[in-house]
Amino acid sequence: MAELTKLQKQLFELQDLKYRDFHSKLMPETDKETVIGIRTPVLRKFAKEFAGTSEAEAFLRQLPHRYYEENNLHMMLITGIKDYEKCMEEIQRFLPCIDNWATCDYPAPKCFARHKDQVLEEAKRWISSGETYVIRYGIGMLMRLFLDEDFSSEYLEMAAAVQSQEYYVNMMIAWYFATALAKQWDATVPYIEHHKLPDWVHRKTIQKAVESYRITPEQKEYLKGFR
Repeated sequence: MAELTKLQKQLFELQDLKYRDFHSKLMPETDKETVIGIRTPVLRKFAKEFAGTSEAEAFLRQLPHRYYEENNLHMMLITGIKDYEKCMEEIQRFLPCIDNWATCDYPAPKCFARHKDQVLEEAKRWISSGETYVIRYGIGMLMRLFLDEDFSSEYLEMAAAVQSQEYYVNMMIAWYFATALAKQWDATVPYIEHHKLPDWVHRKTIQKAVESYRITPEQKEYLKGFR
């Protein structure tokens, strides 16, 4: 095994083995040997202190990473970049290196909210990329940034048009549509009524919607009729 870098040694000092065992079970696609086991608030505190240093700048250029937490640290650093052009450049470089749902699902960088038109164009490209976690990230951006005042029914079509056998893509589509039912019921419910989604995604969307606290009891009962 290669010798640990200075940063990796620092990360191992934050290790929580019980958390590692628990969290590894949530990511069966990730080799447990690549998981250090650092609780998110602890890593976030480290990232805050690490950001802006010359070591952090060098770290962002070192891809791919060896450990899961390095990927999460990388995503945390990117989401904190305030300059949109630099942030997007770093996201584009990092997306092909993402290999798990947890790193993929970090919140959108704050600067994205001020450049939604540009983000939307990138999201369209991500969704059509054919790469599992790039697609998932793109649909995640539609869910996080385009289900409120910037919503358009065409975004539902974009997500529904994705054809994939990948579990982590289909799970994100279901999550997106369940969230859309909570936020844009009238535009979204026809996708359930007319069974416009693949069977597995259709059933998982209903399941997630029925479990949601943001959907009314009456809506939940209605959705159950389309299982």
